Amino acid sequence: MKFLPVLSFPVARKLGHSVGEFVKSSSLQAETMSWIARNTPVDAVLGPMDLSIEAEAFGAAVRFGDDEIPAITGQLVEDEEGADALALPPPGAGRCGMAAEAVAKAKAAQIGKPVYAGMIGPFSLTGRLMDVTEVMYLMADEPETVEKVLEKATEFLIGYGKALKAAGADGLFMAEPLAGVVSPADLSGFSAPYVTRIVGALQDERFPVVYHNCGTSVVKAADAIFAQGAAGCHFGNAVDLKTMLELAPAGVSVMGNIDPVNVLARGTPDDVRAACNALKESCGGHPNFVLSSGCDIPASTPWENLEAFFEAAK
Repeated sequence: MKFLPVLSFPVARKLGHSVGEFVKSSSLQAETMSWIARNTPVDAVLGPMDLSIEAEAFGAAVRFGDDEIPAITGQLVEDEEGADALALPPPGAGRCGMAAEAVAKAKAAQIGKPVYAGMIGPFSLTGRLMDVTEVMYLMADEPETVEKVLEKATEFLIGYGKALKAAGADGLFMAEPLAGVVSPADLSGFSAPYVTRIVGALQDERFPVVYHNCGTSVVKAADAIFAQGAAGCHFGNAVDLKTMLELAPAGVSVMGNIDPVNVLARGTPDDVRAACNALKESCGGHPNFVLSSGCDIPASTPWENLEAFFEAAK
């Protein structure tokens, strides 16, 4: 595998779909994945990076918009009492069933490339349930409350991951961005053990898990991140990818990390080519390097920039 960008939203727009309708339709998502497989040089197709689905399944409120990725609003769990009362939803709750159906439809279309389903990570899900800002305080003031939510988030994600696997997914792309903005010690305590459990429950020789973290603390937390056991790690543009390649265990794919906003969405085709060439020059000597965007690519990204990205991949 040498090219695995996060392409769903700009391709959905190219096909005439708004973000708002795309995130609610298994048919549109399957259509987009099929188009990506057949018309771009990707080695595998990623499902949409929509990190609201799992929190919505628990009952969190979601704000939708025609041109923006869905966002969680409000605070579902405020205290220990709320953590105790938090009910575990079934794997197909809310739009989770729709996401599994999208994978099944894409596989049924015989697109000829592996399909990786998208899923949020346990600490990032906990942050959306408890409020991203509040969870930072609660880790210090009420760690037991955070851990109760983490336990339920982890149990749900294992069940949801198994449902995606049963739907035909060939692998899983697990996004844990909130772990990238906490200290390495907090990542080791509040994210890594739960990610390790999920990887252990889902990953096998035919079903790899790719771990995504786009935060600035990644290099300092590299040991804990690689110890989680994921077959691949995908890092954002704030991360020194060459350093991570040097630290990675043998056989672990390291993916990234062209800036999706300032280069791909706001730059020119020449900017994209220059960034890709510089990254390939820096990292191309490592056999486990996989060229990718640093995170999901905005829907508004000019198509000529993506064509330059594809050419660089070839």
